[in-house]
Formats: sequence, C-alpha cells, structure tokens
Amino acid sequence: MSESTHSVADELKAMAELVLLGMIWGGSFLLMRVAAPEFGPFALVEIRLAFGALVLLPFVYRARKRLAGRWHVLFGIGLINSAVPFLLFAWATAIAPAGISAIANSMTALFAVVFAGLMFGEKIGIRRGFGLISGIVGVIVMVGMPMAGVPVGWAALAATTAAACYGLAGNLVKRHLAGLPPIALGGATLSCSAIVLSPLAIWHWPGQPLTVTVWASAITLGVLCTGIAYAFLFRLLETIGPSRTATVTYLVPLFGVAWAWLVLGEAVTPGMMIAGILILGGVALSQSRRPPPVVPRQA
Repeated sequence: MSESTHSVADELKAMAELVLLGMIWGGSFLLMRVAAPEFGPFALVEIRLAFGALVLLPFVYRARKRLAGRWHVLFGIGLINSAVPFLLFAWATAIAPAGISAIANSMTALFAVVFAGLMFGEKIGIRRGFGLISGIVGVIVMVGMPMAGVPVGWAALAATTAAACYGLAGNLVKRHLAGLPPIALGGATLSCSAIVLSPLAIWHWPGQPLTVTVWASAITLGVLCTGIAYAFLFRLLETIGPSRTATVTYLVPLFGVAWAWLVLGEAVTPGMMIAGILILGGVALSQSRRPPPVVPRQA
C-alpha cells in the first residue's frame, strides 16, 4: 500500500471513529432518559460512575505512583467533573426530553472559554464574545419555550449548569493536575466520585423491581458511554489532535436528538432547533486556531 493510500485509509478511519464517539455520547442522553425515571438520579449515577471507573481501573493502577499525593485534589475535581454534572443531567433527563440535555451539553465549550479567561487571563475577544452571547440566547430559548407542550425550563437550567461544571473542571485539571496521564485522571476522578456518592445512592436506592431494559441502560451508560468512550476519546486525541477531536462537540447534540427521536419518538420541536442552532453557532464562533483549553466532554 502506498503512503498516500495509507494516509487516506487512516483519515477515513479517524473520521469513522469520530462519528462513532459522537454516536456513543449522543446515546448517553437516550440511556439516561430510559433509566433515570426508574432508578432516580443518585442510584443511576452511582452505577454509571462505578462501571465507568472499572473500565478505566487498569490505567489508574498503571499511573498509581504519579497519582500518589494528589488524591485530595482528585476527590474535589471529581465532584465537579463527574458527580455533580452527572446528577444534574440524570435529573434533567428524568423530567424533560433527552434532546434538551444533549443540546445544553454543547455549552461546555463556551463555559471552558469563560473559565479560561477568569483563571488564566485568556482573552475572549469579539468573536468569542459573540459566540458566548449566541450560546446564552440559545439557553434562554430553551428555558423560556415549552418543548412539545412540556415546560423544560428547570431541566434546561440543570443541564446548562452541568455543562458549566465540565468547563470549570477542565480548567481546574489544567491548573492543578497538568502533566498527569489524562485517561488515568478520568478513571481516578470517576472512582473518587463513586466513593463520595455511594451513601446517597444506597439511601435513595429504588425500592421497586427494575426491568431488564432499565438495568441494561444503566450499565451500558457506565461501561460504554463513560468508561470505553473516555478511553476512545484519548485515542483520538493522540491520532488526530485536540482541535479536530473537538469537532465531536457538534455531533453529540445531533445524535442525542436523533436517538431520542428514533427510539423514544420524542419530537424535534422548533424551539429545540432554534436553541441548537444558536448554541452550536456560538461554539463555532468560540473556536480559535489554537487547541481548545480542555478536551471535549460527554454528558
């Protein structure tokens, strides 16, 4: 095989992997929509954290010496990076269409820019400023407009707050944990969050029997959409770089809305389309030629 043919094959493989990651992360909102009403946020998130951590445990073990002495920081960042946003997304998907959370999740990139400016003095500039305004208007549209006759304001606010947590956590990692293996950090923060949340999960564990579908959705959310997807993300970061990997931000809400429509029959409303265009347009404007300060985020 010639070098040019090999290059084309690698390019097509990378694009396929990028689309697959968007499909997996988009599917997380569908799975939460199925499982959250039955499990409740605390029990569902505990399962997600525990199974995600198990998948990444070998990477944590390999980096255990480098992580030593950092566990107090890992616990704190784990709450902001995993436990709190996962709970907010689980609560939001339990009461509102999955597409709302999928769209709001894209605000992560905009919040990352805001916190990078606050913490590192990075200039926002006119282009990014317009991007932030567009994203904020998109959130306002979601909060203020009923979607398919369902008021979704609180769910939209919860999902947007979760995106803000992701944006903050990425910058905290940059400040306090730079230089450590990112995939091991992911496994460590998931483990820390699972430990902290376990008492609340036990206390709020559902008393009624749960169906196989609900259990399968919860476990898939942890194993595939959290653990495997996280490892998958860092493979892409190594092969195609952070700038191109960040384009998954545009795929996640598209697949999130599409999965909910195909599987659950959730309507794609004009309000969702308007909000999605505003938020994704804001994300596009916020992208600079430099690599983004944080990696893309799942739900």
